[in-house]
Parts: sequence; structure tokens; C-alpha cells
Amino acid sequence: MSQSETFHPALAVSNIKNHIPIILEMETVQYSTWAELFKVHTRSNKVLHHILPSTTKEKTPSASPVTKEQPATQEVEDEDMWATLDATVLSWIYSTISNDLLHTIIEPDATAMEAWNRLRDIFQDNKHSRAVTLEHDFSTTRMENFSNASAYCQRLKSLADQLKNVGAPVSESRLVLQLVSGLTAPYRGVGTMIRQSNPLPPFYQARSMLTLEESGLAKEATMNSESVMVTAVNHDENPSFVTSHSG
Repeated sequence: MSQSETFHPALAVSNIKNHIPIILEMETVQYSTWAELFKVHTRSNKVLHHILPSTTKEKTPSASPVTKEQPATQEVEDEDMWATLDATVLSWIYSTISNDLLHTIIEPDATAMEAWNRLRDIFQDNKHSRAVTLEHDFSTTRMENFSNASAYCQRLKSLADQLKNVGAPVSESRLVLQLVSGLTAPYRGVGTMIRQSNPLPPFYQARSMLTLEESGLAKEATMNSESVMVTAVNHDENPSFVTSHSG
């Protein structure tokens, strides 16, 4: 087999984290996003069949019988390549999950598909119990617990995606209303505007309105801070001016 025939694009991937920037953890529950990124990456590198059963005519080389036109040495080379690619995909899985998950799923001589299925079972088993927990988290999420509007919106969207994955999808209108109900006092004005819209704006538009409001509030706070600083400087430089005008 020539060098051009043995080269495989998956073997050229030097750092899987450049393609899958998410580290899958039990606590953050980003399985759906991680799994989708992983499937896209394996599909683009022609190794999707190492984690999902093949639905095309493509078969693993070891499953092909030896024919008169195909010498036994050719089959051995194909089996070696399949094992190399499977180990490559398995290393991608191990490199993009947390240490806790790694110790949970790792087994001697495991294939990439076995590791993939173990992760799927961990995150998709007991769907009803997970739906109850996720529903509680979704309905009690409040903006005050996040550093900014984007983080708050991202958390709600993530919980909605997870609920969809366990068979309890959240409608677009409910997602927007939940976003509004969890806003802090400075955002009540834009919250009222969103709530009174008919029809309700889509989630991405409501999120944009919040981030714009956040930017405006930040500028207002900066202006107020600068005004206080100017007043303090004037007082330090000319206290008699402030005293004479205090009335």
C-alpha cells in the first residue's frame, strides 16, 4: 500500500482541543453540545463510524473477507489502520472529558464506540429524573447569580437544550418569559418592553435587547463616576467655592 493510500486525515489532527474546545464535565452538563461538536469533527475526518454504527456502504476493514484479488497482507494492513484510527478517536474522547468522567468510563482495551456509548448512557439514562432536576434549575435561574447578561442568557439556553435532550422541550415563548421573570431591578424596563410585545420576540432578539441595556447601564455608571470624580477634584482644589455655594 502506497503512502498516499495509507494517509488518513484523522491522523493529521495534532490538538483535538482546537476543534472541540469544550471539556465535558458531569457538573456543567454540556453533553449535547460536546457530542454534536464531536460528531461534526469525526465526520469531517472520516471516522464517524468509530463512534456510531455505519449507515452507509462503508465497513470497517476487518469485516471484509479476504479474496483472491486481496492478499492476506492487505487485510492485516487494513486491520492495523482501523486499530490506529480507533485509538486516535478514543484519545480524542479521553482528551475532551474531565478526570472524573475519564476514571468512570475508562476500561482496558476499550474501543472508541464503547467509550462513546458509556458517556451517552451516563448523560441520557434516567431521563425523567434528570428532567425534574433540570426543570427546577430552569425555573429558578435568576440574573442576580450571574456576572453579566450574556452569562445569564447562556445558562437559560443551555438548560432549555438539556430539557429538550431528555424529552421535555421548552417552547420559545416560555424561554423568553423565563428570561424576563429572572431579571434584576435595573432591567425591569426592558423586561416590561419584552413582555408586552405581541408577539413575543424570539430568544436571540430578547438576549440582544438585554445586552444593549447592559451596555447602556455601564456607560451611565461610568458617566456618574466621572461626574463624582470631577466634583471631588473641584472640592480639593477650591473648597471655599464649594462652601460658598453649598446653600
